[in-house]
Amino acid sequence: MAIKIDKKIVGYEVAKAAEQALDRSPSEEQPKIEQMHELFQRPDMLIGQTYKIKTPLSEHALYVTINDVILNEGTPQEVRRPFEVFINSKAMEHFQWIVALTRIISAVFRKGGDCTFLVEELKSVFDPKGGYFKRGGKFMPSLVAEIGDVIEQHMKHIGLLEADELDDNQKQFIAQKRAEFEQRSAANQEGVRAADSDSGFPDGAQLCDKCNTQAMVLMDGCMTCLNCGESKCG
Repeated sequence: MAIKIDKKIVGYEVAKAAEQALDRSPSEEQPKIEQMHELFQRPDMLIGQTYKIKTPLSEHALYVTINDVILNEGTPQEVRRPFEVFINSKAMEHFQWIVALTRIISAVFRKGGDCTFLVEELKSVFDPKGGYFKRGGKFMPSLVAEIGDVIEQHMKHIGLLEADELDDNQKQFIAQKRAEFEQRSAANQEGVRAADSDSGFPDGAQLCDKCNTQAMVLMDGCMTCLNCGESKCG
């Protein structure tokens, strides 16, 4: 578009950006920064980590694999971002919703932008039957929440989320409470063993959802309760 100048030109000045562009050689041009977006093509190789989830809700463990893509590798703008997630287990009762969940999470990862909100969304899911305590004493309101906890651990590992660090007072308080708990556990260990042996059910029996008795064992390939007769096979 032509611009008509009505006034007399009394001076001129070269813009800095235009001057730098003229002086810069083609080899000095800034490299194109690669961002994560839905049109990004999956590389042939991705790096990732696998996390094991063992809960009292299932006899078999779940294995969560999160694969990451490295953007702008070898440059100051290099970043590592989650690209896809896979969850595998021998427990087929969770197969349908786990496949759906992994596809949705992977789609959010590949969409680009801030995906850290997934952690809070998943960790806020509660099981109507009640949650459980994982190893270490951390309470999990549901299996979905523990999957969210795994994703949070991975995002902290790759630097997408900041790791939570305890101060010296918090560490001292936790150490004191842990010592008190270990003392009480040692004092009550013999009594708990005696109570378990008097229950009349085999060691390693699982909790029955119907009668809330730890009497569910594997019989003829099917989980059966020795107390009320409840069976997974109907």
